[in-house]
Formats: sequence, structure tokens, C-alpha cells
Amino acid sequence: MDLSKNTPANIEYLIGQITEKLRMVNTAAMRPESINNERYEELVEIYEMVMKKNHFSPGEMQALVEEIGRLRKV
Repeated sequence: MDLSKNTPANIEYLIGQITEKLRMVNTAAMRPESINNERYEELVEIYEMVMKKNHFSPGEMQALVEEIGRLRKV
């Protein structure tokens, strides 16, 4: 998969991988269609950071959710 391209399929993939890795139950705030595609690079950065770590503290989880929330369409 070529994540250098800003496509709806890539956004859906990135969100899916992030929510799976973080084992998130409430994913309503992270629906792919709610992500502002102009902030795609930021989403890729979050994805890369999440994939590198094996464990997240509760504070890190909260910060990640807040950061992804900032990527939502207004």
C-alpha cells in the first residue's frame, strides 16, 4: 500500500490500523470520513508513531485520541 498518496482508502487503512493497535472500543470519533484530508500528513505521522510503539500509557492514549480529534473536519 502506497501511503504517500492522500486517498480515502489510505485514510480508512490508517484509521483502522491505529484503532486496532490501540485496541480502541469507542471509534466513533475516528471514522475515516470525518478526517480532514488536508491534514493527511499529520495522520500518517501519528500512524507511524503508533506502529513503532508496543505499549501506551493512559496519558499517551488520551493524547493520541485528542490529536486525532484535531484532524477532524470542522
